[in-house]
Amino acid sequence: MGKNGLSDKGPVVVCHQRHTSSHPFGVFYGQNPLEFSFPLVLLQVTTLIVIARTLRFLLKPLRQPRVVSYILGGVILGPSVLSRVKRFREYMFPEDSEFLLRNIGVMGFMYFVFLSGVKMDLSVIKRVGKKHWYIALSGVLVPFFATAITAIILRKSQEKELAKALSVWGVSSALSTTAFPVLYPIVRELNLLSSEIGRMALSTAVISDIIGIQGIIIFEAGKQGEERTITALWYLISLIVVMVLIIGGARQAMLWIVRNTPEGKPVDQIYVNGILLGVLVAGFVADMGGLAIANGPLWLGLAVPDGPPLGATLVQKSEIIIMDLLMPFSFLVVGLTTDVYTISAQWSHLHPLFYMALVAYTIKMISTLVASRFFDMTIRDSFTLSLIMSLRGEVELLLFIHWMDFKMISQPHFSMLVMLTVTVTAIATPLISLFYDPTRPYMVNKRRNIQHTPPNTELHIVSCIDGEESLAGLINLLEISNPTINSPFMVYALRLVELVGRAAPVFIDHENEENGFDDSDINSIHNALKIFEAASGEYIKINTFTTITSKRSMYQDICELALVKKASLIILPLYKKHLDNLNGTELLIQGNISVNSNILKHSPCSVGILVNKGSCYQNRLVNCGMRLSVHHFAVLFLGGSDAREALAYADRMAANPDVALTVIRFLAHDNEGDNEMEKKLDDGLVTWFWVKNEGNNQVVYREVVVKNGLETIAAIQAMNTVYYDLWIVGRKHGINPVLLRGLSYWSDNNELGIIGDFVASVDFDSPASVLVMQQQILRGQESDSGSLLRRFSSKR
Repeated sequence: MGKNGLSDKGPVVVCHQRHTSSHPFGVFYGQNPLEFSFPLVLLQVTTLIVIARTLRFLLKPLRQPRVVSYILGGVILGPSVLSRVKRFREYMFPEDSEFLLRNIGVMGFMYFVFLSGVKMDLSVIKRVGKKHWYIALSGVLVPFFATAITAIILRKSQEKELAKALSVWGVSSALSTTAFPVLYPIVRELNLLSSEIGRMALSTAVISDIIGIQGIIIFEAGKQGEERTITALWYLISLIVVMVLIIGGARQAMLWIVRNTPEGKPVDQIYVNGILLGVLVAGFVADMGGLAIANGPLWLGLAVPDGPPLGATLVQKSEIIIMDLLMPFSFLVVGLTTDVYTISAQWSHLHPLFYMALVAYTIKMISTLVASRFFDMTIRDSFTLSLIMSLRGEVELLLFIHWMDFKMISQPHFSMLVMLTVTVTAIATPLISLFYDPTRPYMVNKRRNIQHTPPNTELHIVSCIDGEESLAGLINLLEISNPTINSPFMVYALRLVELVGRAAPVFIDHENEENGFDDSDINSIHNALKIFEAASGEYIKINTFTTITSKRSMYQDICELALVKKASLIILPLYKKHLDNLNGTELLIQGNISVNSNILKHSPCSVGILVNKGSCYQNRLVNCGMRLSVHHFAVLFLGGSDAREALAYADRMAANPDVALTVIRFLAHDNEGDNEMEKKLDDGLVTWFWVKNEGNNQVVYREVVVKNGLETIAAIQAMNTVYYDLWIVGRKHGINPVLLRGLSYWSDNNELGIIGDFVASVDFDSPASVLVMQQQILRGQESDSGSLLRRFSSKR
């Protein structure tokens, strides 16, 4: 053999078996499925998904994000672990399969950046303050210069390609930039979307991305012009042409689609298919023009009008298949390229790049922390923000692959950078959960409930509206709750909209003209509330808000609004309607059960869940004839703090001359199971209520003695012979367990409690709506949570 691997007689021919593309007849015919390309690809991606999901389950207690599990899954399948066994690699990842895996993996990255572009709202840049800009600039520029200086100091020990000024520019800009597509899924997993830190991190990441894109464009243009300067000019021309085609052509076409889609209707499937196909076209055009292949899909995603109907439809129809099917191929490519054993073997060549990355990540954290403290953020919040801005993920992996294509780095460099990415994210994510609790600000120790609100003071109420179905019930409840000139209601009506098709949550104050939203964005619900406010005179004042965020984090906006506005009550909707054509069946038209559950856990005040069963009471304002002019309400008093809150609210209603109130107190036989303290508090409130309303002929008070839950249910059933418009009941805290003995398996909806769920169910056969009350749960308040209060401004 010669020096170059050639024999003296000529080149050496190496033969290996090529996988056929045809399908096997099956193992029963003696065929091995792994010898055929398609079954092999299915096995490869299935194995990765199984390993990654297993890791995700095992790492769940450590709060590790999805990206860490999938990167580690790819590494385990790669030459670092399983593929280090020669026989395993030959069967699972033969040489002729790498071409297919790599191309599907690149497609996965293309669709990932496209989807991230669809979710990214660039208009957030117009709404953010100087604080976000300064934090973003300090978090990018300071680590950029620190990394560049480190590279210059270590230039002599750098490899030739990495020592070039252009390579130093590209590496420094990439390591110092925070990618929005990486931050968003992790922030969503940590349930921080609606927290102040989460909102600030996402807004800052958008600014960071804008800065980072400029650095990447300079790097790409320089790389194109390394051999011929004119090529850099052609690169810039191609960039401008592609952006004009996308913004001037594709963007306008998508706006036309939005205009021609009827309101409330989904976008036609043909348009969705066309746009998803356009991702491949955009990638092809970008690659043909010498641009990075991911640029086209990213800009196409940014051109999509965010939110419904188009952006929301694209996300709904494509997110699952992109994230759960295509992206595993991308992680598999990364894992197969990563070999951790080459890191130690090539450390003498790797340590300059390692120090550059270490300086970039460390200085980025410190600069973000210092900038945040400069703007009076608490140490805890500043540290949390710096951790979030340090997260790494899919975008960095794509850049590393791109650097390998440019021959800037080799496999050992790539392996080290991948492991650094996993390490930084794996350490930062659990620390974020440890240092920042989004529910901490709502832990108040001051009484904010109906029972302890003085009678002649303004009552602050946060009313949540999830659709037009809950509006009529809310208006009726407010009207009959007896607001007076001495005790008016200040209502903060919050419209709940699920975040779909965009990443950044939005909180709109419709009373604040400075928030940049036009009157056209104020929907019919807002207008209906304003009409009701005008008809109520000075008794009820309404401020309207809208929150657009994920269901999982929606409770944060609700609780924070209640905290800042010093509300005594949050009213939540729960709409039930009986289906007349299906006997014994009811439809729960509501997606906020998880929202209600979180609010009940973390609310800074009392909570009332209004179950709208579509009764005549709820629709009285839309010309539904009432049986009588007087409203008949019933209070089921089973004792405890929640029952006391229900009675206190009913007492306000009893002062309304149009309300007839019946209060039924349930007592255990021979006082069995009574809590002495709770019993004394119950007796005191009930005595006060009875003395106050003794002369009111429209108030009836009775007591029922029962031995178990079955007798309690029987007594409530006996009351159903009388027509009632509304049942009011405490949720569960403090109820004597004897009163519910034998009913523990009856409740399907824990948010309503056992009795509330029974009265609201179809089995009770009552058209009346139900109001379930929970009194505020007092908690300790952290001293450093005050910074979160500045997000809302009380404009009164």
